[in-house]
Amino acid sequence: MKATFESYIENKTLVLKIKGDLIGDESGPHLVGLVSDGIQEGVQTCIVDLSQVRYISSSGIGVLITILTKMRNNDGEVYLSSPSEHVKKLLIITKLNNIFNVFDSLEEAVNQSK
Repeated sequence: MKATFESYIENKTLVLKIKGDLIGDESGPHLVGLVSDGIQEGVQTCIVDLSQVRYISSSGIGVLITILTKMRNNDGEVYLSSPSEHVKKLLIITKLNNIFNVFDSLEEAVNQSK
């Protein structure tokens, strides 16, 4: 299932809600573009809501790392929220759980970003 997403900015936090499979197709550059636009608007935190992501490919992981790099290069931070068990296992296997701040819910991530 191709990824779809919605985004909004609230209190200098960009929230990206992704639904479907994050495989780094044409949605990847678009997500990175949204982050770049957010940085231009003064965003300091990006929360990626993974609650409706079923699968992440290696290209999808690359998209997440690109977002993280962009944010940290601009003194920002990225939080991942609500990963499924499958995505959690992927983050652990790839050791990305040590690089990203991962929260069990979007609410926890939003509270951390304040």
